[in-house]
Amino acid sequence: MLQKLVDIFELWSGEQLLSSQELTQAGSHRRYFRLASATKVVVGCYGRNVQENKAFISLAQHFAAGQLPVPHVLATSECGECYLQQDLGDVSLFQLIAKGREAGRFSPDEKAALSAAIAALPRIQYEGAQGLDYAICYPQAEFGRNAVAWDLSYFKYCFLKPCMEDFDEAKLEADFERMAEYFAAEKSRCFMYRDFQSRNVMWHEGKPYFIDFQGGRKGAPHYDVASFLYQAKANFPDNLRKELLHSYLQVATRYVEVSAADFEQKLPAYALLRTLQVLGAYGFRGYFERKLHFLQSVPFALENLRGLLKQLPDGLKIPYLKSVLLRLAEQKQPAERRQQSGVLRVQIFSFSYRCGIPDDNSGNGGGFIFDCRSISNPGRQEEFRMLTGLDTPVAQFLDANREMSQFLQHACSMVEAAVERYLERGFENLMVAFGCTGGQHRSVYSAQRMAERLHQKYPQVEVAVKHREQNMSTVFEIA
Repeated sequence: MLQKLVDIFELWSGEQLLSSQELTQAGSHRRYFRLASATKVVVGCYGRNVQENKAFISLAQHFAAGQLPVPHVLATSECGECYLQQDLGDVSLFQLIAKGREAGRFSPDEKAALSAAIAALPRIQYEGAQGLDYAICYPQAEFGRNAVAWDLSYFKYCFLKPCMEDFDEAKLEADFERMAEYFAAEKSRCFMYRDFQSRNVMWHEGKPYFIDFQGGRKGAPHYDVASFLYQAKANFPDNLRKELLHSYLQVATRYVEVSAADFEQKLPAYALLRTLQVLGAYGFRGYFERKLHFLQSVPFALENLRGLLKQLPDGLKIPYLKSVLLRLAEQKQPAERRQQSGVLRVQIFSFSYRCGIPDDNSGNGGGFIFDCRSISNPGRQEEFRMLTGLDTPVAQFLDANREMSQFLQHACSMVEAAVERYLERGFENLMVAFGCTGGQHRSVYSAQRMAERLHQKYPQVEVAVKHREQNMSTVFEIA
């Protein structure tokens, strides 16, 4: 998979790849890598869903032709599983407003960034819709009655059923049908981003850029606004939501005639639909895929739900669903009825082969052992002789080493696959060890990089790294 991206990159750039770094994976199964040569840096994407990839590429090309703020697609593979796109950096809007999210009070700069992002949304919705062939959208061309029904079923089967036993499915389905009718009756249609939230807005050169719109289709503009204003972990107070809605409507009225009162009245219904879809996603990722960190967002979504149930428009008649959601919202963190696995602890060692392979003190008999000695040894160079793999000059030297990059990528892929299975099966210990000649440079660098990557990717896992020959250790606590 990485080799495919490397081949595309070198063919596109005409230069040799010098480094590759996997970026943090979010909710999807797509994997992203920052690829760099002497003069070029791009982001490479690998995704098994070729139709979804085609939708993103086609939409990105259409939006870029209209000068909209999206990453440019630079090259694609013949198989359709890989493509290169413009690198927009590492700062998302979600990260940019981190202090405000944590405090519940947003600074003027944070408010300005949020306002700029939501004010740019109408450009995607209305300028992006001009000349757009919705047949390229995946999995559906329009967010209509069927799509609403799918989202509600997603919520029922992936979140409600694991968390609540006593509800009447017939009454629930009757209210689902009324919800589908309510949203199908909305005549206003534009390009609906579908997942417009601060994690999908990159802050690049002082401006917002939009990513991850591959699920977009024709739909009501209210849905995107609700997605942004009621994002579970955004923690926006009501007065800020009103300010941001005003910023959006000021720009939207340049494209279509909009009644601010009507838009504001309907918004809670769309926010409710979005919240149910999000809870379904949290349930699927957390309860079924065992990525338990997704469940950390559930209390925030339930807090939104409590407020929304008091604001629903009179035209949305869902009395039984409302009663079920009120009971659900009373719980701070619904307990999954199925048995949860214990905490997984991953121990990662660096060591010298001269001193032997580390013992596994968990009693499981060891795990993965990776031999780093085939990689060029920085310790043979005078400037690195007294340093370790934790020191910046050595780390930078190995970062740029293609042998090391490929070696570590393969090692991480194997260990991450094991972590996924260990979480699913409720195992509690996994040992990984990296050995080199002296236990000072290559093994230390590899162990530290893997520990940091696992901690970032699996915050529900306790990761401990011990550099045995350096007598140094760190424990990355569960987030």
